[in-house]
Amino acid sequence: MPKAAVNDIEIYYEVTGAGDPVMLLVGLPGVGKGWGPQTDLFARDFLTIVPDQRGAGQSSRPEGGYTIEQHASDMAETLRTIGCGPAHLVGSSTGGAIGQIMASDHPDVVRSLTIMGSWAVPDDFFRHQFASRKQILLETDLRTYVEASVLFLFSPQYFRDHYAEVRQYCDIGASKASDPVIMAKRIDMIVASDQTERLAAIDRPVLVVVGDHDSCTPPYFSEDLARRIPGAEYSVLAGGHLVYWEDPGAFHALVSEFLQRH
Repeated sequence: MPKAAVNDIEIYYEVTGAGDPVMLLVGLPGVGKGWGPQTDLFARDFLTIVPDQRGAGQSSRPEGGYTIEQHASDMAETLRTIGCGPAHLVGSSTGGAIGQIMASDHPDVVRSLTIMGSWAVPDDFFRHQFASRKQILLETDLRTYVEASVLFLFSPQYFRDHYAEVRQYCDIGASKASDPVIMAKRIDMIVASDQTERLAAIDRPVLVVVGDHDSCTPPYFSEDLARRIPGAEYSVLAGGHLVYWEDPGAFHALVSEFLQRH
């Protein structure tokens, strides 16, 4: 079980496959297993690095350091420590926000950046959604929080037709790999994140992807990102916030083609 000693903590990561390095940055729960089928798909053609973020999974759980900037530093130092940079970054939601800062503040470790279902700056919808989710977390339990959160993460049609897979995702999110106190800090972290001043400085190839039925970070957030990042490509796939779970093949084909070009 490899761990990188960075920023006075340890970051757990798994490496599979071979080829050009790709780091998969997962969303709010912070547990690398949340990438589900994508890890094996990327490992067919790339050296695939999947870390658990600070406070999640098998990484250290310090009391502090829960900012997007700190997470970006953790991930950049992980790549430097294990000697796998510059890498293609593929970030989902919170992972996409982390990737934005890595590309602007740590460009030496970034070869390209794919941002899926993410945002540059929160709006009233974003703040209201996560205030409600945080209240559920603090007043009930982690399982109830996850069960409520998935209503924002999967499209209604996928939820109806693939409930077993939704339950699988709930099991990952509600496992001992997550901590309610740290999750509350991570919610505060994403609500406070505003990267609008950094985006114009990104000079790496960027692909922005969103599901057309994303009700967590609706497509207008991704449209805004694509406008703000110089030369960014923009693509919409059928599905919800976790479109990479809903249609693994379509997401992987789109991103893999982008990576192969860069």
